[in-house]
Amino acid sequence: MVIPASTCGTCLTAPPPFDGALAAVDYRAPWDRLVTAFKFHGALDLAAALAEAIVGAERRRAAATRPLLLVPVPLAEARWRERGYNQAWELARRVSRRLGLVADPDLLLRTRETAHQLALPFADRAGNVRGAFAVEPRRRGELRGRHVAIVDDVMTTGSTAAEIAAVVRQAGAATVEIWVVARTPRPGDA
Repeated sequence: MVIPASTCGTCLTAPPPFDGALAAVDYRAPWDRLVTAFKFHGALDLAAALAEAIVGAERRRAAATRPLLLVPVPLAEARWRERGYNQAWELARRVSRRLGLVADPDLLLRTRETAHQLALPFADRAGNVRGAFAVEPRRRGELRGRHVAIVDDVMTTGSTAAEIAAVVRQAGAATVEIWVVARTPRPGDA
């Protein structure tokens, strides 16, 4: 499913800094359990299937243009040590291979540790990630004029996506999309 950035009421009143979002599935059973196992319980064997869900969604949308660069959401150092891998990178590298795109895990930096977004009320999530990301300073020019997709596992409020998209756009990216395995349905969605 492709969710253009301007479709929801919130997006109409306060447009996000990204051009669109692609979500393969809703964050509901059985996908919620699969993503949780992949992200928090070391189920790396699920990476290929979850990446394939993104690939399928991208192929179904038949977009006029496709991003040339996939950039995973960078993981905080403490979470990297805890998990031993960055789930967004595991997805991005597999998606890029299947679609013939470039994926770069070193272009974005996590500049500070943040609280787990899951532990926070929705209203506090944007503030939690504000200023937490940056483009590698020596590589800012690589984004100028590019069509970029930020890759992550789940989008709930869009706070992380919006923060990273703003950083990437400030570095000169022409088009910024968000690609995720799952999108948490808004309250009231069927």
